[in-house]
Amino acid sequence: MCNINLLILTLISILSTNVFVVKSEDPYLFYTWNVNYATLSPLGVPQQVIQINGKFPGPTINCTSNNNIVVNVFNHLYEPLLFTWNGIQQRKNSWQDGTLGTNCPIQPGTNFTYHFQVKDQIGSYFYYPTTALHRAAGGYGPLTVHSRDLIPVPFDRPEDDYTVLVGDWYSKGHSNLKKLLDGGRSLGRPDGIIINGKSGKSDGKDQPMFTMIPGKVYRYRICNVGMKNSINTRIQGHSMKLVEVEGSHTVQNVYDSLDVHLGQCYSVLVTADQTPKDYIFVASTRFTKTPLTATATIRYVGGKGPASATLPEAPVGWAWSLNQFRSFRWNLTASAARPNPQGSYHYGKINITRTIKFVNSAGSVDGKLRYAVNGVSHIDPETPVKLAEYFGVATKVFKYSLISDEPPSGAGDKITMAPNVITAIFRNFVEIIFENHEKSVQSWHLDGYSFFPVAIEPGRWTPDKRTKYNLIDAVSRHTVHVYPKSWAAVMTTLDNAGMWNLRSMLLERNYLGQQLYISVLSPENSLRDEYNMPDDNLLCGLVKNMANPKPYSI
Repeated sequence: MCNINLLILTLISILSTNVFVVKSEDPYLFYTWNVNYATLSPLGVPQQVIQINGKFPGPTINCTSNNNIVVNVFNHLYEPLLFTWNGIQQRKNSWQDGTLGTNCPIQPGTNFTYHFQVKDQIGSYFYYPTTALHRAAGGYGPLTVHSRDLIPVPFDRPEDDYTVLVGDWYSKGHSNLKKLLDGGRSLGRPDGIIINGKSGKSDGKDQPMFTMIPGKVYRYRICNVGMKNSINTRIQGHSMKLVEVEGSHTVQNVYDSLDVHLGQCYSVLVTADQTPKDYIFVASTRFTKTPLTATATIRYVGGKGPASATLPEAPVGWAWSLNQFRSFRWNLTASAARPNPQGSYHYGKINITRTIKFVNSAGSVDGKLRYAVNGVSHIDPETPVKLAEYFGVATKVFKYSLISDEPPSGAGDKITMAPNVITAIFRNFVEIIFENHEKSVQSWHLDGYSFFPVAIEPGRWTPDKRTKYNLIDAVSRHTVHVYPKSWAAVMTTLDNAGMWNLRSMLLERNYLGQQLYISVLSPENSLRDEYNMPDDNLLCGLVKNMANPKPYSI
């Protein structure tokens, strides 16, 4: 009898051990999106706006680090559609990037399912449509990635968590704006600013957009989802403690206002420590001759009295903004998801293997306005460059590296229109210089990666400028701005195989060619480095009827 009991106990022990060692996938979150047009009035004028499930802005993707996200998109528009997940790194998976260089668009009346993982990420992000000029019609929404319960964050859990999507807006409608650009003209000055799809008047009649309980602390996730302008944000009578920038916890400096440039996201903590009544959240354009302003009401629970009619003023000049950028520091003591590889923690000690300098420019091609990078204005071929590369027909679709690492003298005097794809060696540590010779602020975003913006300075870049770099605690992020007649330097390890979009976040510049793709190929053709093309991937152009290539294996 004892032997039988011992055998049973042994079997239970073996079974129990097997249960614990079986590898299970991280949790899945499923979303179904119905994308359609609606008539709304963000600036008080009826116009066509893109809604998702009847919402503008669209629904929040609210997830936790390492979650698998599945989004089934039904396109009810009359035009092809794609979404990109701004700042989500898509490890080994540029198949889900949602740009016209990586994906065939979702045709009207059809659907497509995105599947990606927010691998080792936390923070504040947003999604938006990349096709045509759809971002000018909306279609954007927040994407929030929380830390797992076992990973502490460097501040107490706030009473509530608010998303604030701010941006400039045109009342002409995206179709009319597209006609302007296709006709060779510029979009001109936006008509106003909106906050979460609305433009408050701060006249005491606005319904509160946010509420706060006296004495409590709140997290505001502020993203600039606009098209042309940097935005300054501030809260009447309150200071803001910065705690996170695009997925990185920061040293917790306190600010009266924050400049948020195109494509950027910031998290701040706000304490409800003022007299209980209404207060105004203010967003206004920066570096414009006549600022555009929008407001939202913050109401204290139980408070009495309207907000003051006197709004806090924005700072003046970009020197103030530059000094604010210099004050941002990565919190190196915080426990959180970190960018790969591990060596990135000590980026200042990694030898640079390649320096690439990009110069933005504007010009005319056949009498029409175009924008370029190092003299090449990108056009999207019918066959996405990622698919052309994967199916082995790249030479029929585009030429690699039309631009060199150093722009030619007088870059921008002549503009060539072509697919702009450069190659990169897998796991190289690169230094990218963005040099802005123009009079407006530029903003650049790199898909698939976070990078370290080690310096932004006036003038032209030269190798001796490296003495000005922050090589210790630059904030790891995915979007960097460049002031007029200035340069910015970023560093990153190209360890994420795939085809990745580097783009201007200024909508008309992006649409008219100021972007390129970086092809990062693993020499191993292994699933350890890059996923195979999904079985349900949309095919178009030259590869539409081609047999799938031999899949990668481990």
